Formats: sequence, C-alpha cells, structure tokens
Amino acid sequence: MLVNALLIGPNDPCWPSLARWSSLNSTIAGKLIKNVQPAAPCYPGHYQDIAKCEYVNSQWTSQDYQTSTPIGLSYPTESCPVLNLTAGQQPSQSCTLGDQPVYSVNATNASDVAKGVRFAKKYNLRLVIRDTGHDLLRRSTGYGSLQIWIKYLRTGVTFQQTFSPSSGCTKSTWRGSAFEIGGGYTWSDILGEAASKNVIVVSGGTPSVGCLGGWMQGGGHGPAVRDFGLGADQVLEAQIFLANGQLVTANPCQYSDLFFAIRGGGGGTYGVVISTTVKAHPTNKVAAQQLSFAPLNASYMSDFMNAVEIVHNAYPNLSDQGFSGYGSWALRCPTPLVYNYNYTLGEDVKANYTTGFTHTIAIFGKTGEEAESIFAPVASRLISSFGRSLFLNITYSSFPTYAAYYTALSGIASPIGLSAALGSRLLDRKALTSPQLGETLQKVVGEPEEYTSVNIVFVGGGQVARDGADPYSGVNPAWRTSYIHNIVARGWAPGADEATRNAIYSDITDVKVQAMKDLAPDTGAYMNEGDRFDPEYLKDFYGEHAPKLSAIKRKYDPSGLFYCPTCIGSEWWQPDSTGRLCRVT
Repeated sequence: MLVNALLIGPNDPCWPSLARWSSLNSTIAGKLIKNVQPAAPCYPGHYQDIAKCEYVNSQWTSQDYQTSTPIGLSYPTESCPVLNLTAGQQPSQSCTLGDQPVYSVNATNASDVAKGVRFAKKYNLRLVIRDTGHDLLRRSTGYGSLQIWIKYLRTGVTFQQTFSPSSGCTKSTWRGSAFEIGGGYTWSDILGEAASKNVIVVSGGTPSVGCLGGWMQGGGHGPAVRDFGLGADQVLEAQIFLANGQLVTANPCQYSDLFFAIRGGGGGTYGVVISTTVKAHPTNKVAAQQLSFAPLNASYMSDFMNAVEIVHNAYPNLSDQGFSGYGSWALRCPTPLVYNYNYTLGEDVKANYTTGFTHTIAIFGKTGEEAESIFAPVASRLISSFGRSLFLNITYSSFPTYAAYYTALSGIASPIGLSAALGSRLLDRKALTSPQLGETLQKVVGEPEEYTSVNIVFVGGGQVARDGADPYSGVNPAWRTSYIHNIVARGWAPGADEATRNAIYSDITDVKVQAMKDLAPDTGAYMNEGDRFDPEYLKDFYGEHAPKLSAIKRKYDPSGLFYCPTCIGSEWWQPDSTGRLCRVT
C-alpha cells in the first residue's frame, strides 16, 4: 500500500526541523553537509568572497574541482552560474540552489548510506544518489532533496588473479581475473592498478568517471568496449543497499533479477550500489589511426559533408574488422577543431579549422601497418575524391599495451562546466548505409551559426553484440545491433535567457534527435547521454527490457523511494509547480 503521495519540500511545515537534521548529523559523525552552490562566493550575500569567486572561476571547467564538491556538476544548471568579477561581469540573477539537493550525506561507509536512506524514508523526502556528478540528464539533482554522496565511500580495491564469487555462486561463467572495487573510486584510481597487473579493465573514456555509478549501471562505454563489452556487462557481482534497509549481494545465483537491473537498467533507482566486482582482461598491443579533414574554403562545404558521409558508411565494416574509437565534427566550432601541422597554404601559412571532422580509432592485436592496410580503401576514396578540396591528414601509431594507448590518445579529462542541450541515437548498419544518411547528417548538424557539435562514439559491434546473449544483462538491446552512439549538442552563452535555452532544447528534441529517429526507428538511445526531454524515453532508453525492469523496481522499491528523472519508476511521479514530486495515480 502506498502511503505517501507527495514528497515534501523545504517550504512545507512538515519539513524536518533543524534539531532533526542535527540529530542525523550526529549519527553519521558530522558528515551531513548543508549544500551551497559552488559559485555562491560570486554573488551578494552571506557567502560573497571575491578571492574565492576568482578561484572558482579559474577551476570551473576542471572535472577534478566539480567532482570534489557535493553539488558541483560537469554540466551545471542555470540557478547559479559562475561569474568573472575580475573582468567586470556582474550578477544578472540571484544565486539559488534551484533543483540541487538541500543536504548531502557524505557517506564514507555503508552505515552512513543506511542512515541517510532511513532518514529520507522516515520524513518523506526526495532522495538523490550521487557519485561524481558527471550526469548529463540531471538525475543526481532534485529540488528539496537529501543526497547520498558516495564519492568518498572507499573500502579498498582488490585484485583477484582468478575470479572467486563471494557467495560460492556456480552460475558465473567467468574464469579470468577480476577487480573488487569497494565504493566511489574513479577509473583514474583503477587504471594504474590494472596496468601494473598487465590487464585491461573496461573504463570510461574520461578517467574521472566513477566506476560503479550511473556510468556502469546505465551501460558504460569506453575505448575497450568493442573488444571486451560494455561497462555493465563487466560486472560479476555487486553489493546493493535496498530501500527496505537490507545490504545484499547480487549475482547470477542470488538476487539475480536485481543483478540484471543494475547491469544496464539505469542507476539511482533500484538501490545504492556500494561495491562491484568487474572483469579484468589480458592486455594486448594496440594500433591507432588518427584521421582529420576540413574544407579548404567555404565553397567546398558539400565535399566536406560528402566525406563525413563516406566515413560513416565505412564504420560498420571497419568495426567488423576490429576498429573502434571516438570522433567529432562540426560546421563551426568556437575554437579550432582540426589543426594543420603538415599542410601549408599560400606563402607558408598554416591554417587551423573551426569546420572539420576528426576521429581516433584503434584496433587490438594489430600493427600500425596492418591497421593502415585495413583502412586503405576508405583512405583511397577520400584522397581521390577530395584531395584538392579538403585538408586531409591520416596518421598511424602503435602501442605495446592498452595502457600506453589509453594514456596517449584516449584517457583525457576534457573541459566541463558549460551548459548545453544534447540528444543521441544508436545507429545500426541499416542507418549508417542508408541513402538518407547524408540528409540526416545535414539536419543533425544544422547551420553553422548554431555551433552544433556532433560526437561519434564508435564502440559497437564485437563483444557488445555478442553479450546480447547474456541473460543477466539489462542493457538496452539496441546496443547489440548498433555500431555508433551518435551525440548531438548545442550550447548557449552564459546568462542566455530562458527563451533562448528553450529554443535550443526544442531544436535538439524536435529536429535533430527526431531526424536520427527517422533514420533509425528500430534502435534506441544510450540513457546516460540521451535527450532528457525525450517523450519516449522508456522505449528509447530501455527498449524491450522496460517492462521487466519496471517489475523489478516495484519488487524492491514499491514506494518509489529511489527516484531520478528518466529512470525506471520516474513515470510514477510528476513535479508540481514548486518542484515537489507528486505520485501519479
């Protein structure tokens, strides 16, 4: 029976008193944090501090800084943007928490998690689970909420030369090595350990991503995925704190339905994952290719778009031959996208291009010469068709281990801190070789003045496809037939008004993502980098697994204690005019 139809907010009379919050703080050894926006020192009021504001402004695009604060976000909301007071920028609005949590439990052990969850349940509070805050869909925010912050819950990392299930489970088919990761470690904490053991762990492309949060539970892509499987499919067992107060171990032998759900069915909604054991694979040599091209002038834009289409057409066959990687392209970027170090124009003047395409793809177990031979037909076509209209650069390199490749070409912490709207679609062979592909790419990238960026996550095929046979994988089945996770994004200037932001959101949802849906109607989208306004998110993010995942959610969290937008179970709730959640009857 559902008792609570409304999750209360801080302006409600039944909001917990300061004495009750103080009592919670005492039970968790002083680890309750009253949240303050990171940029609050830039605004008039109690927290204003010019020196601190200058420091925050200097660190705003740093992933390490944003993830070190309880409500710092990789992609901040508009409720308290940072200001450059030194340059004379003045506040045009007040600084508020907006939809950020009011308090955070800085959980450093399982007991802290348990006490925070019980407090939220007792006082009918919205509960938010956060690891590193890389979330793009604002699932780790929530108006009037209490946040369980697990970044500093770290109980150790243990390497097993041969995986041994903690409960003696005999249904696991994995006979290789494994890492047990206890808590909120990031991949930067694990990758060095893996390299020292001469093994590969499937991690995010950005090393500051958390190991067991939304990245893993939503699927988890990275440079090694095509060869070893998605992040979710690496999990051999997990410890999960449930809404009823139990701490359980889920694997193929016990809580197997819960095991299925947290392995790709979305984070933050079935329970709090506090430990995982993941596969470790033998390392291998890697050959990489870096391709970039750009139109020599504006009259060659059609040639540029044709070249983009040709490379997309080639991706399925390149994947089948072992290639995978990442790329991006744009018609206009605020900063150069393609750098010309080898090609001179006119009187020895080198050019950098804000219109361009670039990708870095790699192949395991091959030499640079073998990689070049595989890509040769595509390279030949590009050179013969566009050698006079595009700047074109192709290079190859070889690495003795995956760790060397990741460090040199993949594991880069890219700048963050800017607001943007984005959406995505998983593209299969049919879509990538369709006669309508070129037209779709043009709709997706839009006009130059939109400053649209398109990111290519070329990691499908291979083991990603083969893992579709895993009965314990809750990953969106669309991943199993797709080669590319295609992301489109548009940003806006700091301080842009609501009408401008809404117009960009609408363009992403109604024009750009819709164009990809029309091209690939039978696939779906990667939930961690999807359109948060997708009206069909249950279908697009979860596919045919949605009904099963919903049943698991009802089994383990019937009251909906764990909530996040676009997560399984979020359809049970609607926000009211103040931001409080109301149960849909």
